[in-house]
Amino acid sequence: MEIFLIKLAQLILALSILILLHEGGHFFFAKLFGIRVEKFYMFFDWKFSLFKFKPKNSDTEYGIGWIPLGGYCKISGMIDESFDTEQMKRPAQPWEFRTKPAWQRLLVMIGGVLVNFLLALFIYSMILFYWGDTYIPVKDMTLGMKFNQEAKSYGFKDGDILIGTEKKEFKEFSANLYRDISEAKRVDIIRDGKAMSINLPGELNMLNMFKAEPAFVRPLMPAVVDSVLPSTPAAEIGMRKGDKILAVNGSPIDSYNEFIDQLGRRQDLLLTAKTASDSLKARTVVIAFGNDTRIDTTTVTLTPDLKLGFAIQSMADLYKPVTREYGFFESFPAGIKYGWSVLASYIDDLKYVFTAEGAKSLGGFGTIGNLFPADWDWYVFWKMTAFLSIILAFMNILPIPALDGGHVLFLLYEMITRRKPSEEFMIRAEYVGFGIVLLLLVVANLNDILRSLGIM
Repeated sequence: MEIFLIKLAQLILALSILILLHEGGHFFFAKLFGIRVEKFYMFFDWKFSLFKFKPKNSDTEYGIGWIPLGGYCKISGMIDESFDTEQMKRPAQPWEFRTKPAWQRLLVMIGGVLVNFLLALFIYSMILFYWGDTYIPVKDMTLGMKFNQEAKSYGFKDGDILIGTEKKEFKEFSANLYRDISEAKRVDIIRDGKAMSINLPGELNMLNMFKAEPAFVRPLMPAVVDSVLPSTPAAEIGMRKGDKILAVNGSPIDSYNEFIDQLGRRQDLLLTAKTASDSLKARTVVIAFGNDTRIDTTTVTLTPDLKLGFAIQSMADLYKPVTREYGFFESFPAGIKYGWSVLASYIDDLKYVFTAEGAKSLGGFGTIGNLFPADWDWYVFWKMTAFLSIILAFMNILPIPALDGGHVLFLLYEMITRRKPSEEFMIRAEYVGFGIVLLLLVVANLNDILRSLGIM
């Protein structure tokens, strides 16, 4: 429960910052051009609000709604998600959105997206300034990688040290490494101390590479015990620091990766178990472990979540991370470059959304919340907030009615043709766009529910 609350608190704080500043972008340009803002709300206040106030001599009501799906800035004389059609029937007033020049209305509409994008770049810059850029170079991972059968069919072998592609050297083990491999026609490696290359088609499906079990490539981790948790199956069978896992049910174990894969096969048996006896059988394995002076082979019953109860060395223990530090002014171009890279990668990955597997990968608030760590970590919090800010900016600028991008599209049409779309058309488009957004929210959050139930 504590972990859930910590993740929830981080999610709410991050979204609150992003929503307030996004709507603040619209608010700023509206006020700059003398447009009246009737409401400025965090979250939606359908039927009632949790809190509201209106300063003396102000036209704007500020408040907090009860539906945490975003926020809004209700601007006079504008067809938006409030669907206030009665206002549009009255004579246009000089303080209304609809009476202002198209270029001013355009700036009002892109204000939120602009603020979110600039915010992300600023946060990335400050992260680099305060924490620097710490990572483990892939070429320094001297134990190499563990590959699945698909990767081996292209010529990779367990233990290969990845160097780079025909385009660039690999930096760190991250999603970008998968992306680089998926687009590569040549991957340079070191095998048994010799440099060589693997030829690839240049069009691998990155989503399938990620979702494969086991994944296409993972850092090879030794199956050596670093610590044993008390009152666990590992402690009960006498496992100790320095022991190496040698076999599971007679199958040799060459790495911790292989050990996890073997337990994954037990997970399949556990999911199909119909009785308590079936469940116990799935959790019971024969483990061989030991060191240079002894080897023990014993039958052990794993925990209900198929844990043995030991930990191995972390990546940071195995390899020495490197840190590049940035001065204050140096951090801004580096942060901008990093932010552009994140945006470009996100846009490139969108092609997978239009596949069956991609649709299943969509996630709602549960998925977003799980991106935050179980312990409060300001570095991860700000990095996730910056990432969500870029995503919010990009999603809002999509040309979908009800989103900022939909309004921008109609404004560009007006600026080019010198004709405004009719109010009836705008209202209908707003309903269609709102329906699309609502459908996406339902699908994404339904995926979260199905995943939590183990159905997907």
